[in-house]
Amino acid sequence: MTPRPTPQSDRDLVAVHSSDLHIDDIANRPDASDGLDMLTAVLTAGHKHQADIILLAGDTFESHRLPPALIERTAAIFADSQLAVAILPGNHDPVIPEAVYHHRFLREIDNLHVLGVTCPDALLFPNLDLEIWGRPHLGYGDMLPFERARPRRTRWQIAMGHGHYESAPDLTRHPRPSWLISDAHLADTAADYIALGHWNRAAKVGQPVTAYYSGSPDYAQSVNIVRLCQNGEVRVTREPVPLVHGAD
Repeated sequence: MTPRPTPQSDRDLVAVHSSDLHIDDIANRPDASDGLDMLTAVLTAGHKHQADIILLAGDTFESHRLPPALIERTAAIFADSQLAVAILPGNHDPVIPEAVYHHRFLREIDNLHVLGVTCPDALLFPNLDLEIWGRPHLGYGDMLPFERARPRRTRWQIAMGHGHYESAPDLTRHPRPSWLISDAHLADTAADYIALGHWNRAAKVGQPVTAYYSGSPDYAQSVNIVRLCQNGEVRVTREPVPLVHGAD
């Protein structure tokens, strides 16, 4: 499915980047958060900044063992926002046959785009001259999120990855952390912005190319606001989000 954005005037583009919402069924855990408060906070930030796209860089869902009622509530929040949302499935919510993303409540939302489900590995927004790409998790096993880079086809390109950053990991060592992202991987993307997920804390990583973890909203208490400026500059700031359940 290819998004059809409304034609835009000559202006900066804005993305709101978050990850690791871990939406979950908490019926038997009354003091826990189901993650929908975090989702609402992210989308509220999107409206505040008139975002062109919301980036959710993995683990939007805690698992695929969720009741239909929770999936329906989540879908309604996405649909009601009317914001374009790009989701990269992570290690908790990979694209498997029983993935929650195949549920009709989510599949029928026009503004929700899931890499590996509604499109293979890239989203093209022609009227924004923007491409968003990433390698979705297709199972629970190890893989390299940026094993292969994608050639640029548009003025603006955003890469998404869900995994663990190490500057120069030894990929021959076993055991080692899974889903590794290295400086060399980041440099190969040549993307204007690299949106990462998997870490709960917000962090800027990479050398010489810079990438950003948004962190989970309940831990970082923020989202990343990414502004792709008409002069070619990319500005990244952290926007506080309303205090959500579980935050210190």
